[in-house]
Amino acid sequence: MSEYLAVLIFAVVGAAIVLFTFFLASLIRPKNPYPAKSVNYECAEEPIGPSWFQFNNRFYIFALIFVVFDVEVIFLFPWAVAFGQLGLFALIEMIIFIVILLFGLFYAWRKGVLTWV
Repeated sequence: MSEYLAVLIFAVVGAAIVLFTFFLASLIRPKNPYPAKSVNYECAEEPIGPSWFQFNNRFYIFALIFVVFDVEVIFLFPWAVAFGQLGLFALIEMIIFIVILLFGLFYAWRKGVLTWV
C-alpha cells in the first residue's frame, strides 16, 4: 500500500507545483490587452480571411495510421534483434501482432481512409 501512497503523493505534489506556477505567472505577467495583440499572424504576415477553419478528418486519420505503423516498427526491431533467443512462441505472437495490424490496415483501406483527395 505504501507504493501507491508514494505515487499518489508524487502526483499531488506534481500537480500542485504546476498549478502554483500557473498562479504565480498570472500574478507576475503584464496585463495590457489591446486589439492588435489578439490578431493571429504567421511569419509576420497579415492574415487573410478567418483563422478558424476546419481541416478534413482524413489528414488526422492518415497521420494516426502512420503513427500506428511507426510504433509497429519500434516493436519489430528489438524482436528481430533477439529473434534467435526467443523461440517459436515469440514468432507466433509476432505473427498474430502483424495479422492484427494488417487487418487494421485492410479495414482503413476498405473505408477509403488511405485515398488522398
